[in-house]
Amino acid sequence: MLYPALADAVVVVHLAFVLFVLAGGFLALRWRRVMLLHLPSAAWGVLVEIVGWECPLTPLENWLRLRGGEVAYRGGFVDHYLLPVLYPQPFPRGLGLLLGGLVLAVNALAYCALLCRMRSRRRVSGKRGDLGG
Repeated sequence: MLYPALADAVVVVHLAFVLFVLAGGFLALRWRRVMLLHLPSAAWGVLVEIVGWECPLTPLENWLRLRGGEVAYRGGFVDHYLLPVLYPQPFPRGLGLLLGGLVLAVNALAYCALLCRMRSRRRVSGKRGDLGG
């Protein structure tokens, strides 16, 4: 009973991380120090999708499932949990490039908005902005 619950907790953490990678740049609009955690997380997320690396949370979840008497799955977290919802049929590997590009585009939009806001405040105050939040 403990291992399946821990595996489910890993799924929740993994989903939260994926959402943070995708949209964490918008949190930086409010709290600029979030960038210190988000930028490396976003870089990792893009590399996982584009290069095809495996996130360490996936083998951890599968190990916990096996220890709990459940069945492990093949492929990555996004392939197993998210893509079947978004794309219910088989999808090409090139989809990883598309997803990585989506992460880059969404975050570029967020950070462009952040830079515009910082420049605007700098013009109004006549000072250089800092990264403090």
